[in-house]
Amino acid sequence: MDFKEHFNLSEQILYVNTPGNGLIPKETLAWRRNWDETFFDIHTDLRDKQADFLSEVKASISTLFNTNSENTFLTPNFSFGYNTLIESLPTDFEFLVLADEYPSLQYPLINRRLSFQEVPVSTNVEERILEAIETQRPDVFVFSVVQYISGLKIDLGFIQQLKKTFPEMWIIVDATQYLGTEPFDFKASGIDALACSGYKWLLSGFGNGFITLSDGLADFLNGMLKDIPRPKAAMWQTKSLLGTFFEPGHQDTLAHGTLQQSLKFLERMGLREVGAHLEEVRNEAYELLDERGFLLDICKRANRSSLINIQIDPALYPNLLQSGVKCFPRGTGIRIGLHLYNDKEDVHRLIEIIESLR
Repeated sequence: MDFKEHFNLSEQILYVNTPGNGLIPKETLAWRRNWDETFFDIHTDLRDKQADFLSEVKASISTLFNTNSENTFLTPNFSFGYNTLIESLPTDFEFLVLADEYPSLQYPLINRRLSFQEVPVSTNVEERILEAIETQRPDVFVFSVVQYISGLKIDLGFIQQLKKTFPEMWIIVDATQYLGTEPFDFKASGIDALACSGYKWLLSGFGNGFITLSDGLADFLNGMLKDIPRPKAAMWQTKSLLGTFFEPGHQDTLAHGTLQQSLKFLERMGLREVGAHLEEVRNEAYELLDERGFLLDICKRANRSSLINIQIDPALYPNLLQSGVKCFPRGTGIRIGLHLYNDKEDVHRLIEIIESLR
């Protein structure tokens, strides 16, 4: 399948900056233009149907990722949903996190003076996580499926087993660098809370995201809120107590509608097909980069992500931009991300450009 035809690409640009922001499909862009114009047309009633529309967005999330729509909440980004959740948990909870995590994941623990321990990130990170949980017995384990600098991907099969072994521990996940790269089943994952922004591999631009909770965590939070009276105002009579926290105000139908359209696009393309395509392109990239010594040692694992930190001098970034490569310097190298609009030819072109600049 030719995925490239669905995007506005240029022969002068090699776009590998999905970790910065993913491209939006042509049909989603067309929908945005039509929706924005129609929404504010005085003759339409779209503004009066916002609640129903947003419920449909949640239904699309539930369909693609097998979540419970009643426990799924639309947010402007990962950080809003995650911070709201952290704020709702008992203040005496002990947290376990990975070292050098995304600031939006770790800093909310710091600025709330919550107690947490770090697990160093290494090639055998899953073993280190298990050791830390066995010795420290945290109440909550928080992590990004794909690390935002290195691209290291946590084995989700390990997470499933972890939940079976420690069912009393809540598992909270940032999936912003992951969702949209392969099929994912939330209810079977062992994860209790998954939050993400839509602007990366979900191809949805900025201002949208969601958080979804397991039934167990939702019940736990509702139990903590049982003494709070339900909303009495007519406009909030159907809003759940959790909804008053995660969705406290107006929501942008253009932003969340963009998310829905891109989810429908990914569903039409087939996440299984997207995953197979990415595996092929990713394997080519890892092989060629490894041959040249451009891979981080901690990412030389069977479990690979589509985010790669190429170990070349970050000072080459301006030269890469001048050569038409959209990427970004992170850590000790240049970070790239592969998605369905990339192919093997892009990988070879990137290698040729890098070698010409060294």
